[in-house]
Amino acid sequence: MAEWSLIDGHFGAFVVAITLLSLTPGVDTLLVIRNTARGGVGDGVATSLAICCGLFIHAAVSALGISLILLQSATAFGALKFAGAAYLVWLGVQSLGAMRRGQGLAAEGTAGARGQARRLQAAREGLVSNVLNPKTVVFYMAFLPQFIAPEDPALVKSLWLAGVHFAIANAWQIAVALMVGRAGRFLASARVARALNGLTGSVLIAFGIRLALEQRP
Repeated sequence: MAEWSLIDGHFGAFVVAITLLSLTPGVDTLLVIRNTARGGVGDGVATSLAICCGLFIHAAVSALGISLILLQSATAFGALKFAGAAYLVWLGVQSLGAMRRGQGLAAEGTAGARGQARRLQAAREGLVSNVLNPKTVVFYMAFLPQFIAPEDPALVKSLWLAGVHFAIANAWQIAVALMVGRAGRFLASARVARALNGLTGSVLIAFGIRLALEQRP
């Protein structure tokens, strides 16, 4: 039986590539900013953790070959794409609704069931957004195999690489949440809150529409 290792000669290249990917602004970063501004740093952290938990799902389905089925089936891939696009548009509409209500940064110490429910909502939004993102499906299917040798156990190695991605992406996104949280007093202004909700809502809707109109890779 051939020997294999979690850290091989290609690991450094993977870390560099995944770090650059994590630092690139996109839906994940925008969602962390949106939910931090809506509910405080705790909501931003919950969003980031949930987003990155979705990476393990993508790694598992990639290793098990389900992603290949999605990529080969126009119907299945189209359904996933439009579900993800619709979800982004729905999140954007929610932000525009908050803009009309003049909703600002919530108190970080919101107690009781209300605060817990809001945090669970943030986590759910993060997880669903990541799992329904066909870009992540394509990325994991095309990218991860480059760092998995023939003798490696595909599922174990995929989950390990997803764990590295989880740590790097969370470090960046939680840093973003902390930066937004430090601006809490500024974001509490009704005028600034409306502007931020309007901006994030519009960008999320734009992301959703662009995703829906994109052709299959």
